Amino acid sequence: MANVVVVGAQWGDEGKGKIVDWLSERADVIARFQGGHNAGHTLVIDGEVYKLHALPSGVVRGGKLSVIGNGVVLDPWHLIKEIGTIQAQGVEITPENLMIAENTPLILPFHGELDRARESQNSVAKIGTTGRGIGPCYEDKVGRRVIRVADLADNATLELRVDRALVHHNALRNGLGLEPIDRNALIAQLQEIAPKILPFAAPVWKVLNEKRKAGKRILFEGAQGALLDIDFGTYPFVTSSNVIAGQASTGVGIGPGSIDFVLGIVKAYTTRVGEGPFPTELDDDDGQRLGERGHEFGTTTGRKRRCGWFDACLVRQTCATSGVNGISLTKLDVLDGFETLKICVGYDLDGERLDYLPTAADQQARCKPIYEEMPGWSESTEGARSWADLPANAIKYVRRVEELIDCPVALLSTSPERDDTILVTDPFAD
Repeated sequence: MANVVVVGAQWGDEGKGKIVDWLSERADVIARFQGGHNAGHTLVIDGEVYKLHALPSGVVRGGKLSVIGNGVVLDPWHLIKEIGTIQAQGVEITPENLMIAENTPLILPFHGELDRARESQNSVAKIGTTGRGIGPCYEDKVGRRVIRVADLADNATLELRVDRALVHHNALRNGLGLEPIDRNALIAQLQEIAPKILPFAAPVWKVLNEKRKAGKRILFEGAQGALLDIDFGTYPFVTSSNVIAGQASTGVGIGPGSIDFVLGIVKAYTTRVGEGPFPTELDDDDGQRLGERGHEFGTTTGRKRRCGWFDACLVRQTCATSGVNGISLTKLDVLDGFETLKICVGYDLDGERLDYLPTAADQQARCKPIYEEMPGWSESTEGARSWADLPANAIKYVRRVEELIDCPVALLSTSPERDDTILVTDPFAD
């Protein structure tokens, strides 16, 4: 049976939540493989709105196993709060349908404090972090001083891990003018949360490999977007983990040969939250119109998203680095009513034409978009569920996007509702 990886192919906020939910109906397992609760997915199901941050999108579907993989960094207090919120909306969450990898790193209170302190004191160039502690937790993981889910089960191990972390963090805090961490209070907090988290802990790598061998369909869900990848994103204005499809394997402990289809989620225009380069950003009425029609506010932070025309160069780039087999084009309906649409087909860098965004930050900042114009459409595409429902110019726009990014459209989304989707190629097809 086919296993599918879903990745965002822009700067995040592409509408992954809806697509993962749409696909999860035919999946047996939905596994989150990277990121933290700094990313948000909004699902609209039968008029009910679910806002998820740490939980995989599959939790709202009955009869599915949802997995938080070891590539994720997890705030245990946030998770328990989020579980309570979703349960209050009538969704049952138990160790039978939610599993957390035993080797998942834990975001602790001092991670968020450090995150926020650094951002507030950084007078050189703010990254635009959400301040949730994701970056500092990943730093501790690489520095071999992080506390993992399995450590909660043994007090002696837990105290040893805390002491190792505090040697590092108290030195940092002193330099930032922060009070030292109260060791005993922190241990007490962890001991209190442990019995709420440990029932969900499991050897995820083992379970997923057994599921795969049994012919179960696995849907791998990422957070953020490929342009925020720590290696291939617009560094340093990126997240602290690998976002591209290759992370799906290491983020849950399953071999890359187990992945059959990579689906890239792509918005029909471009948005970005926070700092960093954005070649097609619009500071005019068109940009304002895209933001208002697309309801472009962050699920996690509520921050207004920056809006611009579709950038085919960037999406072609992310499709290559993630090995995307097909894209899901979302929010096509937001473009309804524009007389003329623009697509970025290249960049002008000091008089030289480029067909990719260069790595050097100073060059990225100097890249000017080269546009191709296309006629828009006055008809509505909202709620369209077949090609026959689309205006001719909307179809031409989609076909031109396919040509420019060198990747076919597998799905087309025309509203937040899960059923307002046009299926072109089934990612789960064997």
